[in-house]
Parts: sequence; structure tokens; C-alpha cells
Amino acid sequence: MNVLILGATGRVGSKVLTHALADHHNVTVLVRSQERLKTKEGVKIVEGNVLKETDLMKASEGIDVIVSALGTDKTTTLSDSTPLLIKTMKKNGIKRILTVGTAGILNSRMEPSVYRFQSSESKRKTTRAAEEHLAVYEMLNQSGLDWTIICPTYLPEGEAQGQYRIEEDYLPENGREISTGDTANFVYQELIEKNHLAKRVGIAY
Repeated sequence: MNVLILGATGRVGSKVLTHALADHHNVTVLVRSQERLKTKEGVKIVEGNVLKETDLMKASEGIDVIVSALGTDKTTTLSDSTPLLIKTMKKNGIKRILTVGTAGILNSRMEPSVYRFQSSESKRKTTRAAEEHLAVYEMLNQSGLDWTIICPTYLPEGEAQGQYRIEEDYLPENGREISTGDTANFVYQELIEKNHLAKRVGIAY
């Protein structure tokens, strides 16, 4: 499989990259600087910016599926790049995309008419990141693409334990955290198995 990973230098993206290489997929990464890339052997590296359509087009050539583990970084890069990414995918005939979101954009159990970040379930003091991820969800939901958004709750650095819970559209009940390792494991599993098309998937211990 020809896989493009965005956010490959990040905490989750770097682990997804490791999984994809271990299974001998052809992996391309689009990074601002390859100096931050932990793994380079066997990787096609395109230096560029997700906010430039020409860079996205170059990185997407011959790609079957895209994994985006881009963070919000207190900017609008995530929501600004998504329309360009969708446009690029359609131009290059790419149908499948997985993104790493946040549990804030899952449905609230306590207040079914709103998202978790808008309800009393959320403990976050700021909603900026959730609003960015919500914009991505809304755009993907209207795109006609085969998308899946993996939505971890509190995300400490940690290795995979291999035991966790998932639920479509909701955070598993009483879920408190999930490691970066297990989140990456599930992203990669969904990449291969395609069990949750057009769904947000909550993940927690």
C-alpha cells in the first residue's frame, strides 16, 4: 500500500510511521523539516507545507491512503489545510483518509444534542483545539471521501498496552486516557481493516 503520513514527526504520527514501515508499505511523509523525523530509512521524504497545494500534490502522487496526525499547535493550520487536502485527494483520485482528532468532537452522553467539548463532560478550559478538529470533521463529512476520525481522550506519551476500548461517535464510558502507542496502534489497525468508514471513533482505556 502507498501511504502518505502527515504529522509524521509528532507523538502519534511517528508511531504510525513505524507500524507502516514494519509491514513494508511504501511510505511518503510531508514534513517542514526532515531533521525532526526520527525514522528516515525506507521513507520517501517531501519537504514542504500542508498549506501549499503544490506541496500536497507532490506528496500525494501515487498514494492510496492518507493518514493525518497533524496537531493544532494553537493555530488554524489544521482547518486551513483541510480544504486543500480534500481538493488534492480528489484531483489525485485518493478516496481514503484517516485523521487523529480529539474526544471533544464526539457526541455527549449527558447532553445528546451537543458535542462533548460543548458539554459538562469536558474538563478542558479552552475549546480552541476541539473547534479546529470540529471544522475538519464537518469538512470531511461533506467531502464524499472514505474518512475515519480517531478521537483519543487525554493522550499521555506511552507504549502500547494492546488493551483498550473503542466506540463509534462516543467516548467509551468512564474513559480517562489512552497512550500515544495504543492510539497509533488503532490508527494503523483501522488503516488496514477499514471497519469504521465515515465515523468518529472514541478510544480510551
